[in-house]
Amino acid sequence: MEQKETIEQETSQRELAEMAIDMFHRTVMHHVLWFKEVEHQMGFERALEIMGTAYDKSRGIQLKRLGKLLGFDLIDGIPEPLLNMPKEKLEALIEGLGINWLAGDGVWFQAVESQYGMLDAKRCNDSCWAWFSPFEAWSIKRLLNLPEQAGIEGLKKALQYRMYAKINIQSIIDERPNSILFQMNDCRVQSARKSKGMDDYPCKSAGMVEYTNFARAIDSRIKTECIGCPPDNHPEEWFCAWRFFIE
Repeated sequence: MEQKETIEQETSQRELAEMAIDMFHRTVMHHVLWFKEVEHQMGFERALEIMGTAYDKSRGIQLKRLGKLLGFDLIDGIPEPLLNMPKEKLEALIEGLGINWLAGDGVWFQAVESQYGMLDAKRCNDSCWAWFSPFEAWSIKRLLNLPEQAGIEGLKKALQYRMYAKINIQSIIDERPNSILFQMNDCRVQSARKSKGMDDYPCKSAGMVEYTNFARAIDSRIKTECIGCPPDNHPEEWFCAWRFFIE
């Protein structure tokens, strides 16, 4: 007890605040490493199933404790301040979370590129999407309570709930009952490069991994076709375009 009091007395307010933030990061990483080890031992599908159980229970425990410490109540498992927040502010929060996610993705890419070059950064990026896309599809399916084989209509809904959806401008065009055309009309990354006079980032290799795996995780019958994606030439109205269909 005496040692604990000494440590607390020697730790400044700022150091404690820094530690609190760092502990959030450690918690997230522990969650990810648990998933990766279960995936390694039991396979991706089983790991998702187990994570669903663990996440639901862990979320309840953590939010309840944070609510007690920070002084907010939970209503049906959701922090009351979020439910009472004006809709426009909640939408701004969601947009901000999307931007932070994209910034984090870019920081990782640049960190690898600065030390090991573009080739290794692209390789890591493409491989990361191979894992993140099916996970994001699984997460959205749970959020929207979509069936296992959600079909093209399920994919249309899911595309509107991706991390990209609130920070980019995208459109979906119905072609046939079982075929849609998805266009990324304004891409935050590519638009930023364009404003600096830079060429498009050649993201087609990542896009093929990303969109194919996302669509397949929504419904294993869905096929993906790339209409165009940098370094391909593309019209002014979109940066990349993809066709999703069920034969």
